[in-house]
Amino acid sequence: MSATSHQQHRRRRTYALVATAAGLATAGALAAALPATASPAPSGKGGHTSRYQDVQLLSFNDLHGNLEPPSGSSGRVTELQADGTTKTIDAGGVEYLATHLRQAREGNAYSVTAAGGDMVGASPLISGLFHDEPTVEALNKLKLDVTSVGNHEFDEGSKELARLQNGGCHPTDGCYSDKKFKGADFPYLAANVLSEKSGKPILKPYWVWKKKDVKIGFIGVTLEGTPGVVSAEGVKGLKFKDEVETINKYAKELQRQGVKSIVALIHEGGFPASTSYNYDCDSGSAGSGVSGPIVDIAKNITPAVDALVTGHTHNAYACTIPDPSGQPRTVTSASSFGRLYTDTTLTYDRRTGDIARTSVKSANHVVTRDVAKAPDMTALISKWNTLAAPIGNRPIGYISADIVKDGTESPLGDLIADAQLAYGKELDPETDLALMNPGGIRAPLTYAAQGAEGDGVVTYAEGFTVQPFSNTVNLQDLTGAQLVQVLKEQVSGTNAASPKILQISAGLTYTLDLTKSGADRVVTDSIKLNGAPVDPAATYRVAMNNFLAGGGDGFTTLGQGTNPLVGTDDLTVLQKYLTANSTPTSPIAPPAADRITVVQ
Repeated sequence: MSATSHQQHRRRRTYALVATAAGLATAGALAAALPATASPAPSGKGGHTSRYQDVQLLSFNDLHGNLEPPSGSSGRVTELQADGTTKTIDAGGVEYLATHLRQAREGNAYSVTAAGGDMVGASPLISGLFHDEPTVEALNKLKLDVTSVGNHEFDEGSKELARLQNGGCHPTDGCYSDKKFKGADFPYLAANVLSEKSGKPILKPYWVWKKKDVKIGFIGVTLEGTPGVVSAEGVKGLKFKDEVETINKYAKELQRQGVKSIVALIHEGGFPASTSYNYDCDSGSAGSGVSGPIVDIAKNITPAVDALVTGHTHNAYACTIPDPSGQPRTVTSASSFGRLYTDTTLTYDRRTGDIARTSVKSANHVVTRDVAKAPDMTALISKWNTLAAPIGNRPIGYISADIVKDGTESPLGDLIADAQLAYGKELDPETDLALMNPGGIRAPLTYAAQGAEGDGVVTYAEGFTVQPFSNTVNLQDLTGAQLVQVLKEQVSGTNAASPKILQISAGLTYTLDLTKSGADRVVTDSIKLNGAPVDPAATYRVAMNNFLAGGGDGFTTLGQGTNPLVGTDDLTVLQKYLTANSTPTSPIAPPAADRITVVQ
């Protein structure tokens, strides 16, 4: 939190003068008297060309290689109903996303599709196993025109990102078929990611979309804080610059080239006041319904930029946030995992070459699963699933009985927390404990064979079903007082009515008294680590997944940890633990689940 506050303070100081010249940049566009709708330019001999041309901008973000429909809550969105209630809708899957995008483009001769980063990385087995080549192939079929990089594009380093862009077989794993991987048909934009050696962007900083006499520039950046959420190896040799300074710099460069309509693709985002994708976050006033880093960024980006496509926070919003001149500007995010896409109308003024910002309209749409599957995507998924099968069937461990995920404290929750503690100690021997969110455990480990592997054998595919989200296992420091507060947040605040009991590693014990209410249900004096009371003033090194480290599930205090270190994905951590601690003749027994004493 402190880093964010510092960043916002610095921005206010650095960009105080931006507004001075702001009015001049937008005056022409905002003064334009628009017709009710901008008409398309008629074709044919002697046809009259309208001054205004509607351009359809379709966008999405944070796909994370989810080619198949995501499971559980990751495959649903919440929709606000007219009567104020909400309902959930199953959403996502590229077979459906392709159909929705193709239908949306029908009748729109001027249509461009853009993305806000994290197309790959933290991907499910079908994509992650093949270094996300399947996802790039799918995005090519989706006719994606351009995307910014996100932090996860750097999970395997800048050389691997360059391979995804330019093609070629993986340097270690080689080719997966007799056809050489051709790379992305669309440009990855990395305006604020510089090579330490050359001082220049490692990929294109911007790209210009052209259709007849209409042209729109796209500038792509990832969050300046990318090094803090990616392994050091992934960002080796790179510098990440301020988002606002970078976008403003290249906006000027585009203007010098005669490109006056500009869209920024920013892999950084915000937090809407509602989790419903169709919530009106301008119902109070422009930008009042969204908070977080994107607000400060949006308020300081030059008014020469006409719209912002954002991401990273996996939230859904279609808001306006005032630019430095005080004029509203559209800022969108389409949740994650391909569950939504955003449809934005940009009205291009042929006379000025700029977007008439007064007419920009934007809305998020659900990628429902009630439409026909795109056959080309079905074939792509089938091809890669066939290749994945030998890996998915590989044994990674052995168990003596079912290890279930049910209960306040579950045997499987204990096992996963112990695995993360063991991995944390590999990263830093000073690691004290691990915490695991119960919602991240999607299935039990079953003793009975599900295929030909034999009873008691845990396959890679089974492990993946347990932990399918490809979260990273991170370390951070918490004070003893913060650790106590985290445990109390299980049963208070947003979790008061529906407690979320964290699964804890061996050595941490406490009493949960359900006869009490609110935070008092966690008995403070009972909290001990390795038999000793937790010292409020001491510092503890804690392992957890990145979802919790970001304050997910209402654990806001976990979002305040310091000295972060980002590790590998949680499935790899579970696999390492199972492999190291079990054999066919010495399988793992279900943990006793006796770390939390529950008083009913």
